[in-house]
Amino acid sequence: MKAKYIMIILLLIGSILLRAEILIPMDNTQSNHLKAYGIAFAALQQEYQVKWLLNYRGGSWLCPDSYDIQSLCNIRGVTFENVSTPEVVNIMTEIESANMDAVILEKEPKIAVYVPPTNEPWDDAVTLALTYAQIDYDTVWDEDVLTGKLDEFDWLHLHHEDFTGQYGKFYASYRNAPWYVNDVKMNENMAARLGYAKVWQMKHAVTGKIKDFVEKGGFLFAMCAACDSFDEALAVGNVDVVDQVFDGDGLDPNYQSKLDFNKCLAFQNFKLITNPYQYEFSSIDASDYAQVRGAEQDYFQLFDFSAKYDPVPTMLTQCHTNTVNGFLGQTTSFHKEYVKKSVIILGEVPNAEEVKYLHGNYGKGTFTFYGGHDPEDYQHRIGDPETVLDLHRNSPGYRLILNNILFPAAEKKKLKT
Repeated sequence: MKAKYIMIILLLIGSILLRAEILIPMDNTQSNHLKAYGIAFAALQQEYQVKWLLNYRGGSWLCPDSYDIQSLCNIRGVTFENVSTPEVVNIMTEIESANMDAVILEKEPKIAVYVPPTNEPWDDAVTLALTYAQIDYDTVWDEDVLTGKLDEFDWLHLHHEDFTGQYGKFYASYRNAPWYVNDVKMNENMAARLGYAKVWQMKHAVTGKIKDFVEKGGFLFAMCAACDSFDEALAVGNVDVVDQVFDGDGLDPNYQSKLDFNKCLAFQNFKLITNPYQYEFSSIDASDYAQVRGAEQDYFQLFDFSAKYDPVPTMLTQCHTNTVNGFLGQTTSFHKEYVKKSVIILGEVPNAEEVKYLHGNYGKGTFTFYGGHDPEDYQHRIGDPETVLDLHRNSPGYRLILNNILFPAAEKKKLKT
C-alpha cells in the first residue's frame, strides 16, 4: 500500500510538472488573435496572474493552468498550449537573453468609451473590437465627463468625435440628412442643458476635463478625427474658430495667431482649416497622401523597441507582423512636421513624413493616437455595413487597438520606465 501511495504522489507531481502553465501564443500559430485578448482580460478578472511575454512569439500570454481558462479558450476558438515547468524555465531563459521581457499584468483596467448615445457598437473600431473580444466596457458622454465620472475609470477611448464643435465638417454633404440634423439637435440640447451658449464651448470644456484625466494618471486612446480635433480644441481654448453655419455667428479673424500649442498633447504649429465646405480640420491630417497611394500600396511599419528598457512602446506595438495594411479615416495619419518632439512614433509610412501611430506622456498618464477609422475597412463610408471581425480574427491593425486596452493592466513600475 505504501508503495502504491508513493507511486500516486509521483504521478501527481509528474502531472504538475508536465502541465504547469498555459501559453497563449500570439504568433502565426494563433487561430484567433483578437479573442485571445479577451481571454487575458478574463483571466485578470478571475484574479489569475498573467504574464505578457513581450516580443516572444508575437507577444504571447502566460497564465496558471486552469480548467476555466482552458474552457474559455476552447469555447472562443483561441489556441493555447500546456507548458511544463521545465518548458517555462526555458521560455524565461530565452526571454532573459534576448530583446524580450515578461511583464506581469496586475488587474483588469476599468474601461470607458466616449461615444454618442445614438451610436451603435459597430460605428467605431474600438467598441467593435471590445465587443468581439468580449471585454467589458462602459460608455460616457459629455455630461458624464463634465460631472467627473472619468474618475471611475483607468482607460478612455475617444470615439471618432469632432471636438471642435463643427459636427465632423459634414455640413457640405450631409446638412439635410436626418442623422446630421438629429446630431446637431442632440448636441445643442446637451450644451444648453449644461449651461453653454455654443456646442463648441461645451466640447472644448470636455477636452479640458479629459486632459485632466490624463494628467492625473489616466490612459487615453483616440482614433480618426478624435486625434487631431482634440488637440485643436485644446489649442483654441475660448477663441471662436467656428463658422456661422455651425454656431450662428462669425469667427475671430485673428484665430490662428491666438492658438496656444503648449496646451496640446501631441501636435504643434499646425494651421486650422475653418472653411465649413472643406472636409478637413487642419494641416495635421495626411489623408490626401494615402488616397494617392491607394489601397494596394498603402501600409505602415511598426518600430522595434527595447523590451527591457522601453516596455510601454513595446507593449503597444506587439504584433505577429511589423507591416500593417493602411486604412483611411477622416483623419488617416499625421504629417510628421506637426508632431511634437517629445512624442514617441510607434508606426509610420515608409519613405514618407507620415505618422500613423504615436504615443506620449502627460502628467502621470499617457495618450496614444492611431490614425484611420477601421483597420479592416479601407475606406469606410457613412452607411456602410459593419465589419464582421470573425472574418478578420487575426487582424494586425485591430491587434494594435487591443494592445492599448490591456497595457494599463501592467505593473506600475513597468509603466513608469
